[in-house]
Amino acid sequence: MIDQYGKNGRRPVAYLNESFLESPDARALRMLSEYLEPLSHFRDEKIQDTIVFFGSARVHTDGPMAQYYEDARTLAMLLTEWSDQLVNPACRFVVCSGGGPGIMEAANRGAREAGGKTIGLNIGLPFEQRPNLYITPELSFEFHYFFMRKFWFAYLAKALVVFPGGYGTMDELFEILTLAQTRKLENKITIVLYGSKYWKQIVNFDALVEHGMISEADLNLFQYADDPATALAILQDNLTRHYLQPPAAEPVPETPEIAKSRV
Repeated sequence: MIDQYGKNGRRPVAYLNESFLESPDARALRMLSEYLEPLSHFRDEKIQDTIVFFGSARVHTDGPMAQYYEDARTLAMLLTEWSDQLVNPACRFVVCSGGGPGIMEAANRGAREAGGKTIGLNIGLPFEQRPNLYITPELSFEFHYFFMRKFWFAYLAKALVVFPGGYGTMDELFEILTLAQTRKLENKITIVLYGSKYWKQIVNFDALVEHGMISEADLNLFQYADDPATALAILQDNLTRHYLQPPAAEPVPETPEIAKSRV
């Protein structure tokens, strides 16, 4: 009894029992914690909305795709400088990435260099994925469950910029496109595919229309950009129209929209 329960012979309360918390029976609690812990930090840091950057972890500062790294860094810097000048603090668009290297690092780096907060939603993987050094410490998260990580990507995002990437990037892109197409997102989201030559070669959206798999109107769910200035203009135009002109008497919300009850 002493070895199992300690010197006082008492079993630990459930929320302090590590063997239980790591067991299959407590999986629901672990899932819930990946919702509640980020929510608590977002409230503390007054994060209302994000601009999410997706892209490959394999893009580096040198090599054939290096320009995309620099463009992501520049765009994140420009967006952060712009958002810091906004009058309404509830519409401060914070750069958010998957927290790893490559395009993710470039986005966090640009935002950090502009003096802004920046979010990293990292996930443990057997290769590639380690938190980069440019994430705001209070906004650096480590996820075990992919679906909870995707939840936080989707429901705080007001805009999405998708740089060239592989399986993971396309998975994230098409999930957001599907949510937007089926109107399952609470908010209007702006989607920019960065690098038109790459994306038009990798995904033949016109063929999807031709074969009747999507409607022609679905092509309006995203726009292409090939340089930071064009991407910035698209984002500024859409975000200004949809989020920077609230009614004058509307109070500033204290919690992210996703945290509110639907009742």
